[in-house]
Order: sequence, then structure tokens, then C-alpha cells
Amino acid sequence: MRTIIIDDDKASIETLTMKLSHYPQVELCGSATTCSSGLHLSADVNPEIIFLDVELPDMSGLELLSQLDKAVRGWCQVVMYTAHDDYMLPSFRLNAFDYLLKPVDDRELKNVISRIIKQREMQSGDSPLHNCVQSILDHDKMLIFTTYADFRLVNKQDICAFQYNHIDRLWEVIVAGCKDPIQLKRSVNCDNILAIDQRFMQVSQKYIINIDYLVEVVKNECVFYPPFDRVKHIKIGRKYRKMLIDRYSAI
Repeated sequence: MRTIIIDDDKASIETLTMKLSHYPQVELCGSATTCSSGLHLSADVNPEIIFLDVELPDMSGLELLSQLDKAVRGWCQVVMYTAHDDYMLPSFRLNAFDYLLKPVDDRELKNVISRIIKQREMQSGDSPLHNCVQSILDHDKMLIFTTYADFRLVNKQDICAFQYNHIDRLWEVIVAGCKDPIQLKRSVNCDNILAIDQRFMQVSQKYIINIDYLVEVVKNECVFYPPFDRVKHIKIGRKYRKMLIDRYSAI
């Protein structure tokens, strides 16, 4: 994947370049030390991955992030990386794929690259710069882009299930502490949800559950641990029931 780095700190560029050399899927095509040169480099290279610092001499990396869709043609993921965590939420508001803190931790970088590779396999060449359901650096949390707000930050362990609303024609998520399900953007599909985490498993065309909360299945109805013990409407389909049984040892 064609990759560029935009950072005014040459030492940081050298360090990240060395770390990225361990990933054969990543082709480093250049670096820039200002936003203006980074914008030109983006137009020339048409990268699939951009590592972008926030504090740059001519303008903020956040300002550049808002302009990248004019320079990059097709699929691209932007990873903000900086020594400050104050910019995390503004970065996601502007559709950054992920956020790394300097000095970059090898394990965190590996997680980011793995997720980008997975997304690249799922996406077509003309996909937008972001997904509507997006995991972030802390893998216990995720950002959910909703129909009525920019996004909501939730813990994965607080999710009971996703359900398809046929009336509004979109997916919703049942989250602990929320009276009503949270509606997701219409661009979210079943594959997007299942790719988030292995604990999310489809049990029918309409429902995807968090398998960690499943206690038992009674008359094809899923029974959940608290705080979701009052969720009684989720039923498991016949073919999905077999998939569930095959996933676990049974006696």
C-alpha cells in the first residue's frame, strides 16, 4: 500500500520509516515536512495510507486533514500521530482512521496496520476516507457515527446487539445505559459490523449479538446476562443456530 509521512520532525520520520520497513505490505513513497508540501505529495503519490502529524509549521495537520479529499483520489486512510492526545476527538471528527501517540509503540502500530490491511481487503478502490463504524486505538472502545450526531464513543463490552430496522432501513445498536437503540448511518452494513470484533456474531438476517452476553437459547430466543436480561426479542435463525453450535464445543 502506497504510504507517505507528513511530519516536520525528521527524527520522527526516520523512526517511523524504520518501523514501517517491517511491513512488506507498506510501500513508503515519500515524506513531507509541511502541510503544503504534504498536499502536493499526496496529489502526486495518491497514497493509500498517510501518517500525519498534528503540529506543523505552516498550518495544523487537522486543517490539512480536512483538505486531503481534494488531493487523494480513491481509497485512503489517515493515521494522525502526535505527542499530544488533545487532538484525538477532533481527528476522528474529521474522519481520521486512527490516532497514535509519539513515541509510536510497536504493538499499537502493528494493530493499526493490521486493521488498515483488513479494511483495504473489504473496500473497493473508490471508497470514502472513513467508515461509519470505526474501531480506534484502544480496542475496548469504538467510535460510532450516528444519524443524529457526529459520533458516539462506546465500550465494546457495553454493546449487547445490533439489529436491522426495516422501517428506517438502517442498523441500530443496543448499548448499556441507553434507553433506546442508537441508529447508525445507512452506509453501515452487516459486513462492517462483523469485521469490528470476533465477539460480534450474526444469529439471523436481522440480528448480530455480542456473544459474551449470551447465556442460553430458549425456543430460538436469545437470553442474555445482565444488564441485558430484559432484551427478549432477539431470535436465532436455523442456519445461524448451527453456525453457533459449530463455533463451540458441545456435549
